[in-house]
Amino acid sequence: MQNEPMFQVQVDESEDSEWNDILRAKGVIPERAPSPTAKLEEALEEAIAKQHENRLEDKDLSDLEELEDDEDEDFLEAYKMKRLNEIRKLQERSKFGEVYHINKPEYNKEVTLESQGKKNEGSQVDDNGEEDDSAVYVFVHLSLQSKLQSRILSHLFQSAASKFKEIKFVEIPANRAIENYPESNCPTLIVYYRGEVIKNMITLLELGGNNSKMKDFEDFMVKVGAVTERDGRLIMNQDDEESREERKLHFAKAKSIRSGIRGKFDVGVGNDYDNINDEDDGFFD
Repeated sequence: MQNEPMFQVQVDESEDSEWNDILRAKGVIPERAPSPTAKLEEALEEAIAKQHENRLEDKDLSDLEELEDDEDEDFLEAYKMKRLNEIRKLQERSKFGEVYHINKPEYNKEVTLESQGKKNEGSQVDDNGEEDDSAVYVFVHLSLQSKLQSRILSHLFQSAASKFKEIKFVEIPANRAIENYPESNCPTLIVYYRGEVIKNMITLLELGGNNSKMKDFEDFMVKVGAVTERDGRLIMNQDDEESREERKLHFAKAKSIRSGIRGKFDVGVGNDYDNINDEDDGFFD
């Protein structure tokens, strides 16, 4: 007896039916692709959750007082205490405030060891028994005042030192730091942290050359980790009262959207060190 002929049956794989569920379970047809709307909803909810989580990061203490009626009292109080603790720690670390002019014999103490913080003193735990976070960012300018860019960097150092007093700014004539140091390498900017060189910049080309401004230097400070991008002292975070009001309205709007997000989608498709002489490599360690 001959076998019955096999017939191919066309199946609409996108159809949501019990028959298709059976075929998917047996691996005959592939699983349905996730709904684009569901994916979008999930991504949007994640974005809003992140925004909600960070909703207080750009607010000062006076802003937090104004939010007492909108936020959970215990959470807001805990967050205020956290911010006050951060301010206290910053004040304790704000001990510099000027540009320090040094000579070669002072370099190790004033730069390398200073950048280690309390680790240099043999203590890696603070008074509260927490891990020490006293390491200091030290910015060093190997200068040549006959060069325009070196004079520009000296000015930027002066401005930054008075604003970011927890960071140490040091200047030393390049030929005193390293004998016969090439004038073409001036100014050279070196950043230390925890006793290590973390960044080296030859001339101000990376900042904007002869047109380098304070904002360019602050962006560089954020890039190397010396300042957080949310720091209210940064030029990019300075705003007027009108902008502050706009932020408050934006916060209120985000809160309203968050409360009714589900079911409301209607979406259409629509190496830095190469220029330093090898013979002087040990000087910066």
